[in-house]
Amino acid sequence: MTLINGSGQRVLRWLFLAITCVGLVACAGIGTKYPPAPVSAATTDYNYIVGPGDSLNIIVWRNPELSMSVPVRPDGKVTTPLVDELVAQGKTSSEIARDVEKALGKYVRDPIVTVIVTGFVGPYSEQIRVVGEAAKPQFLPYKQKMTLLDVMIAVGGLTDFADGNGASILRAAEGDKRYAVRIKDLIKRGDLSANVEMKPGDVLVIPQGWF
Repeated sequence: MTLINGSGQRVLRWLFLAITCVGLVACAGIGTKYPPAPVSAATTDYNYIVGPGDSLNIIVWRNPELSMSVPVRPDGKVTTPLVDELVAQGKTSSEIARDVEKALGKYVRDPIVTVIVTGFVGPYSEQIRVVGEAAKPQFLPYKQKMTLLDVMIAVGGLTDFADGNGASILRAAEGDKRYAVRIKDLIKRGDLSANVEMKPGDVLVIPQGWF
């Protein structure tokens, strides 16, 4: 039995085509609603900032009994011999070394301290976050001159449902300004002009494709 006559079928076909066209237009506009990300973004004077989960190798010259490797606790502090509750989070290794020298100065004459970061996690504000249709969405510690290609290799590329050219970067360093990036062109077509530098705190958002 035919429930819809010829006229009704024509109307349904017209509606289907109209909806399809709207979808195609929307998909075509996804990658262009934000300005393209600048190719160069990193700052040349970047210094690594210590965060919870990092490991620090604290070396006190001529005092091996005071030298040791310590983790930065979830509260951002470290404890070493003669130094309790020292805040390490949000500081560079040089700043931490000066703080340790100041604390040890109460017990050791003219201490000379070197701090080396041996495990890298970094504070949350500096981490690169990848969300959406990445094979392995995760956070990554920021490294100077880190690029979009480096990030995509670390997360295992795109899923089969990703709209790679509709992806965007939310840049905290610029007041959450959003930039468009072309991940599909970069990793599927080898278009290195689509490779851009990341900044500390960037969030890479990879949406799902329409089909």
